[in-house]
Amino acid sequence: MSKVIKRPAVVMPTLAEDKAITVAAKADPDAQPLTPKQLQAMVPLKAVRGRPKSENKKLLVSVRYSPEVVAYFKSTGEGWQSRMDGVLQQYVARHSRRA
Repeated sequence: MSKVIKRPAVVMPTLAEDKAITVAAKADPDAQPLTPKQLQAMVPLKAVRGRPKSENKKLLVSVRYSPEVVAYFKSTGEGWQSRMDGVLQQYVARHSRRA
């Protein structure tokens, strides 16, 4: 039989207790509430997480290549997708000049 873990009930403070807590918090010089200007300047954590946004956004597409082509590029090691992209960019650069 599985054990049932009982969590303690959360007891909310009364209005009088809440006012006393607020007064004590405001009296603490190291824990002053944020000003409206500081709140306005805050940025959601999602906005600053992860890799920086690239100026050259790449498109996600589904393409089928012959097994020999994929095997060759994979055999060149990590970053093979970027090298493959570089080869295709060179091709486009060469062929777009002739047009």
